[in-house]
Amino acid sequence: MLTVSEAEGRAAALVEAALAAGADAADVLYIGEASTGVQVRLGALEDVGRSEGEEIGLRLFVGSRSASVSSSDLSQETLSALVERAAAMAREAPEDPFAGLAPEEKLYRGGVGDLEADDGADPSPAELKARALAMEEAARSVVGITNSEGAGLSAGRTVVALATSHGFVRGYTSSGYSAGVSVIAGTGADMQRDHASHSVRHYADLDGPDDLGRLAAERTLKRLRPGKVPSGTLPVLFDPRVGGSLVGHLLSAMAGPTVARRTSFLIGHEESLLFPESLTIVDDPHRPRGLRSKPFDGEGVATRPSKLIDGGRLTGWLLNSASARQLGLETNGHATRGIGGAPGTGATNVHLEPGSATPAELMADVRRGLYVTELIGQGVNNVTGDYSRGASGFLIENGEITTPVAEITIAGNLLEMYRNLAAASDLEHRRSVNVPTLRVEGMMVAGE
Repeated sequence: MLTVSEAEGRAAALVEAALAAGADAADVLYIGEASTGVQVRLGALEDVGRSEGEEIGLRLFVGSRSASVSSSDLSQETLSALVERAAAMAREAPEDPFAGLAPEEKLYRGGVGDLEADDGADPSPAELKARALAMEEAARSVVGITNSEGAGLSAGRTVVALATSHGFVRGYTSSGYSAGVSVIAGTGADMQRDHASHSVRHYADLDGPDDLGRLAAERTLKRLRPGKVPSGTLPVLFDPRVGGSLVGHLLSAMAGPTVARRTSFLIGHEESLLFPESLTIVDDPHRPRGLRSKPFDGEGVATRPSKLIDGGRLTGWLLNSASARQLGLETNGHATRGIGGAPGTGATNVHLEPGSATPAELMADVRRGLYVTELIGQGVNNVTGDYSRGASGFLIENGEITTPVAEITIAGNLLEMYRNLAAASDLEHRRSVNVPTLRVEGMMVAGE
């Protein structure tokens, strides 16, 4: 894997080669990754692996025609062939009036503080194994846990470099660490499973193995002997573990290419009050140690913190250059990019700002409702906003969480759900999309 400076040099050289081959414009993305992972189960090592790889991708433009090629072989001979292949493909590609590089004036030119994306740590496989064993043992030692699906630790580092024919050449590194454990309680048909996990940029921030192990065990034991809920219209509260998916559906509908194709349920609601006026959703690509923090997007455009929902209303779309041109707007730093193909769009570190009520206060007036801790399936229509997913969790009775429930379907329409959403005060930044406990009024619940 190359260093940042080496990766920047390799990407810039490939751009120059593309221009020399007759390209009118080009950009090159380099991604190098190295990771170590350890898996244990029932107190024994199951797997340990180390992987290292690097790829480079070239996007080349001839007029309004373009082609993308990539390779994991970075030898000079292969890269020369890569340029020739891309140039030949571009000349035969269909014209796309919206394709092209990001505007030069939008590109990142520095000025962002330290994102603390790379801690420089390199834990050994032995250390990862010891931590995974301790995590599983902490879970298995809790009375009532009968089996384990295993525990795992991973550590990795990524180098990213992007160069464009505008003269932009920048790169950065990031580290990442993940821990997770899953255990089983009960026997036979009465078995239940649950898990606990944590992902961070800095190894020192990773939750302790005892804490994760006990949490996984506690969650699993609470799920034993689930019942069912009579069908009806009920208030539904979403645990922060799953509530972020509601924001995830919003982000998908805000994607510029989706809006340009007119396949988003948000079209026609640009000026509407989508959420309560008190609600704000923020995208912060500059959050220190954020899981998706980055100084520039997949096209080199400078990122910036922004409110996606402000006062309950949309502030705009998530745009890359192509979708911005198609919609007659300006790109806004939300391009995402893989090694191959054209850029897509996406958000970074997203959070829904908390309300003032505690979770207990948020459910205090619920005579009968549902507290969801797991969602199953992908029953969401991005065109209409219709929502229907399997769920499990707990019954809420007279303001208190009581018995576990399972084999339930919850349904509604996202536009209506957003209008009837309330947020608790328990926001924590543990994921790429973070929300406090959420309450949605009037959802259809199908049980027994």
